[in-house]
Amino acid sequence: MKWTEISKWAKGWGYKVDREKLAPKTYLYKWSKDDSSGEEHHVSTLATSIFNHMTNNKWLEYQRTYVKPIKEFRL
Repeated sequence: MKWTEISKWAKGWGYKVDREKLAPKTYLYKWSKDDSSGEEHHVSTLATSIFNHMTNNKWLEYQRTYVKPIKEFRL
């Protein structure tokens, strides 16, 4: 995902997004809408965070429903 694509997508839904350069190739991405806001370190987690806010965390519930426990292997 590209920052410009996510920025346009979020602004289209009424979100304010910004990024702050922390170091070379390292950014802190911020989003806000109304009384809600968040900070992420990756563009993909920024998009996921905004989507979860838009859908009232339905994506997280979906992920939790279909998570399979990791099998433990013993020697």
